[in-house]
Parts: sequence; structure tokens; C-alpha cells
Amino acid sequence: MPQPPTPPTPSTLPVPPTSSHRRTRSLSRRGVIAGATAVAGGAALTPVVFAATDSGAAGTTDSGNAGSATEPETFPATRTAAATGPGTATTSFAATYVGVRWSGAAAGAGIRFPGDAAFRTLGGGCATVDGGGTALVAAGNAKTYDVEAPDGTTQVRSLAIDTLRGPDRSVEVPSEPTRVRGVRYLSRPAWGADESKRYKDGQVNSPEKYYALQSITVHHTDTPNDDPDPAATVRAIYEYHAVTLDWGDIGYHFLIDEAGNVYEGRYSGDDGIPAFDAAGDVVTAFHTAGFNSGNLGIALIGTLVDQGPTDAAKASLTRLIKVIARFKGLDPQARITYTNPVNGVTKDVTTVSGHRDWLQTDCPGQTMYDLLDEVRTAASR
Repeated sequence: MPQPPTPPTPSTLPVPPTSSHRRTRSLSRRGVIAGATAVAGGAALTPVVFAATDSGAAGTTDSGNAGSATEPETFPATRTAAATGPGTATTSFAATYVGVRWSGAAAGAGIRFPGDAAFRTLGGGCATVDGGGTALVAAGNAKTYDVEAPDGTTQVRSLAIDTLRGPDRSVEVPSEPTRVRGVRYLSRPAWGADESKRYKDGQVNSPEKYYALQSITVHHTDTPNDDPDPAATVRAIYEYHAVTLDWGDIGYHFLIDEAGNVYEGRYSGDDGIPAFDAAGDVVTAFHTAGFNSGNLGIALIGTLVDQGPTDAAKASLTRLIKVIARFKGLDPQARITYTNPVNGVTKDVTTVSGHRDWLQTDCPGQTMYDLLDEVRTAASR
């Protein structure tokens, strides 16, 4: 899970079942992962060909898809209900997730849903905030939950989130599949991003800033495995990051589900180039506190502590890293000294690292972390 930005000082893969026929159809058409054979061996890619539709047409549209028409699709609007302090919270809807934030120890607040024998202590995943902790917890469609605040835990806030059953909202989705060279991905419209959530008091909450890419960091989302509707989970993470944590957007540049589908994360402009601007610089996101600028974050959807990613997810991660590394001329296996372009802070890491290489966190899970050498090697071929 991500952190706030640095302050100024091959073939078709199976698609998991979803909650509605409409989303299954859309994911089947747009969420497919293509083979990496479309990437010329070792060739540097220019921004104009870094991202395009399958038709390869030039130009841009408001959908973030290079040169394609759009068609309307409906998604359930995200519903939320906020609560403050410890105690019992009740909602009028079945919640898919509950986001919790508190001050005090990083492992502080606890949560309990109906049927739970005891409170679950929150913290210890990969999300951290200064002076406290935060967690996004699967709610299992509960309409009530209890929050506890042990001694020293204060300012507890929670938000019940439903991304499955809200009223329909229409989104203009690219008619052609979008792709990052050999890797097809779901653009923000294709997973149902509500762009109004990037705004606060009528202004963009976190204006886009761009810097030269230096490194790639791998995460896991610390959400349940065997996710039946990963697009709905992406929308929940978006709500949690953009609104609950007040980051103004989703924290990752890309996300990958267990079927290998790739999702565009952080908004980077309307030029049809996910994660980058037209000059080839990466937009600053919110995934590795203090080291975000020039650092691209990719999150695998699920919890990869005791189990690894699916073969499809690992293959998509490897292909995506290969494409981005070749695009920017990076060696995935190299040891580098990352230099924060905002404040000059440095960190010695591998070009492709895990979140825990930067900060005190379990992310991306021990099993995934142990696979990073394999991913680096495969992405370098």
C-alpha cells in the first residue's frame, strides 16, 4: 500500500468472475494481456509509441486513450459512510471495504465485523503514515463494524466503502483495447475511475508533477486473494487513497490482478500515455513516502506474504517492467543511487526494488519479495 508524496523541503488470459455481466464483458474485451513480442529487443521506445490502442492510431481523447473512439459503459457509483472515534459504526449499505486511519502507534486501532471472535489489530501491512497508522480492510458486505482504540491511539476515523451496488454512473470507455506496447491495460475509464474524486474544493487536490524515471518499486495491495471483482477493489483503493487519506488520487502507477490484467493507476494527463507525460517523464505518485518523485510504483492485487502471485500476474509484472525499463533505458538488475529530485535525499537500491527496500514495511509480502530477483532477471532478457 502506498504512502503520501514527498513534501517540498500471451495471449488472452482468463478473467475472474465479477459481480455483473456488464463488467465481465468489459474486462474480457479490454483487460487482456498481450504477449511481449511486440517490444523490439532492447530498442528504446519513444513516448508517441509507448501507449496506443490496438489500431495504433495517433491522437488523443479525453479518455486517456491514444486515437480511439469511446462508448458509454455503466459502473456502480462508490458509496461511503464515515465514522469518527472508537465504537460501533452502522451503514445503510453493505460495505466491501472499511478504511481506517488513526494517530499513535503504527499498529494501533483494531476492527471487528459481525461473526468475528475478536478484534483484528490493524497495521503491519504496507501502508504507513507519519504519526500513526492506516489500513484498508475487506468488510465482507457487513453493515456494521466495531473499532477499538487501545491506550495511546487517538483520532480514529473510519470510512465504509461500497464499490459494487451503488447507483449506475456512465463512463466513456475506449472502444479499442489500450496497450503499453506488448501489454494491454485497462485505462482509468475502463475500470470506472470517477475523476471528480481528484478534486477538492473545486481544485485538483494533488496537481501532477513529472520527473525523470530512476526506479521501479513493486508492492502488494494487502487486500484479499482470490478477488472475485478486482476492478471493484481498484475503485475501493482509489476512494481510500484519494479521499480517505486525502492524497487526491490512487497511489500506484499500475496495478495487476490475479488474472494478469493491468490497470492504469495515477492520472498522468490526457495524452494517452499512462504514468508518463509526452516528454517521457513519470508523474509523481503516492507509494513510497519520501522517495516518490522519479519512482514508478506497480502493485499486485492481493496479499503475498505466505503465497506468491499467480503465474499470470507474475508474467504481466515482468512484461510491464521490461517495457518500462526499455522505454527509459534502465537495467532492472542494476544497483543505483536514487536521488530525490525534490530535496536531494539519496537511497541505494536496485533499479527494480520492493517497497521494503525503501521503508519499514512488509510490502510486497515476503513471498513476492523473494521472487524479485527472478522478475529482474526475466525483465532484463
